[in-house]
Amino acid sequence: MYAYIKSLFSKRKLVSEEDTMKKYLIVGLGNIGDKYVETRHNIGFKILDHLAITEEFTFESQKLGSIGKFKTKGRTVICLKPSTFMNLSGKALKYWMEKENIPQENFLIITDDLNLPFGTLRLKTKGSDGGHNGLKDIQNVMQSANYNRLRFGVGADFSKGRQVDYVLGEWNEEEKNKLKERLERSCNAIKSFVLAGVKITMNEYNGT
Repeated sequence: MYAYIKSLFSKRKLVSEEDTMKKYLIVGLGNIGDKYVETRHNIGFKILDHLAITEEFTFESQKLGSIGKFKTKGRTVICLKPSTFMNLSGKALKYWMEKENIPQENFLIITDDLNLPFGTLRLKTKGSDGGHNGLKDIQNVMQSANYNRLRFGVGADFSKGRQVDYVLGEWNEEEKNKLKERLERSCNAIKSFVLAGVKITMNEYNGT
């Protein structure tokens, strides 16, 4: 009888672990407020907003951010737009990782990158914060630089000392015309990360 009960608990634990591995947290970085909506620094929010349209889910205001969820092929994807402002992004990430019991390998940060040409994607599993305040806070909170991040290139077409104005500036007309296709590509990369894994996604999407 004891062995039977023990086997039941073992099976429940296995199911629980399997369920955890099928949950993913996608975090788009940005700043809250209407004045930031169309800025380059808010590409993380914009990509998740586009994903919400294509996957037909909505965001709801919850603790430390807006949360949206959808399912794809047996996997649950939780999307987070932190309401903590960029330089406190790690607080929201940690809260929702712990609340949803999501392993570190199953979360993905979406961020802008000045070092990549406009619209270029680069998925990495580790690296420095590159001077990005959102990534800097995440690494401080996680005490690790080993986490998945999808970088979206915004270019660096600014004069010396104007970096802040550039990232907090809005897209120019040429960028706006190309943005929809780039958002589609980014959403496809996110779904590939969830369904195919990080390595396959890196091979297919990096540099494109």
